Amino acid sequence: MYSDADLDAAVKAGAMTEEEVAKFRQHMADSKASPVVDEEHFRLLTGFNDIFVSIASLLILIAVGRLGDQVSLGLGSGLAAAASWGLAEYFTRKRRMALPSILFLFGFAGGVFGTVISVSGMLHPPFTSDNLALPVAGAGALAAAAAYLHWRRFMVPITPAVGMAAAIATVLGLTLFWVPAARDHVPLLVLAAGIVTFAFAMHWDMSDRERLTRRSDVAFWLHLAAAPMIIHPIFSMLGLTGFRLWLQHGGGQEVELTNAVLAVLIYIGLAGIALAIDRRAILVSALVYVLIAASTLINAAGSLTYSFALTALMIGSALLMLSAFWHKTRSAVLNLVPQPLRSRLPATA
Repeated sequence: MYSDADLDAAVKAGAMTEEEVAKFRQHMADSKASPVVDEEHFRLLTGFNDIFVSIASLLILIAVGRLGDQVSLGLGSGLAAAASWGLAEYFTRKRRMALPSILFLFGFAGGVFGTVISVSGMLHPPFTSDNLALPVAGAGALAAAAAYLHWRRFMVPITPAVGMAAAIATVLGLTLFWVPAARDHVPLLVLAAGIVTFAFAMHWDMSDRERLTRRSDVAFWLHLAAAPMIIHPIFSMLGLTGFRLWLQHGGGQEVELTNAVLAVLIYIGLAGIALAIDRRAILVSALVYVLIAASTLINAAGSLTYSFALTALMIGSALLMLSAFWHKTRSAVLNLVPQPLRSRLPATA
């Protein structure tokens, strides 16, 4: 049995071309009567050894960080970043292990970010909400540069998403530093950042409509990063603030009925977008909010005792049905999309 990492390694070694690998993947998808383009594959594990190596590496990074911090604040983050890069030279560049590669990327970029924040804290203590924006901007800029260097060296698919998040932290930090009044509009700024990230993800998606190359994996992680930045501001402005209220009220909370209806309608619209672009991340990110909204509607209908159970049953059943008939439903949605745009979206069976 050959994994995607094995096929990528074969291409790198010259044993196969990218075109041959693409044809092989398409053949395997056709033999299983499931088109590759609609399955939204991404690499996370190449085997249990990924988990084993990740656990061992995490222990090392934590130990290095703690020991470094005993010497000087900020040194631990720097050592963790250096150790992450060194470990990636073997486990990412040579062994091409998926999960450890993601861990080392976060260790490297996060270590750079943490080092800058720590040094800034030592130079200008203490941090407050008034003076934190500029250090975050600087740390984000260096973390974005670190992500770029990591991408050039190792090309881990999640790297552009991490770099994008760091760049957004830079822009938001600078905006809040230069325009203090913008602090009253942070949700709108985050929403704008999410839309930009979504557009960047679509750029990668449109460059690989058949989803047979690494570009599709990059798009997957960018969509995963964009989804919460788009979803949370939209639903929070409707009074749906997520897990805290959901847990406090056992699945039901005080939400205006009009906002609850609007939230459900927005979720239906997001489902249409998810089908059109063939990405599920935005549906998952909005799931908690639609559960709260639907729970409110069921409460209004008089089923207070069983509102959460009925809501979970309805939403869960709807999502399973959508998954089972994803291909057919997506074809129907694409028929509503103008041809010039449809020709740039991922293909369908």
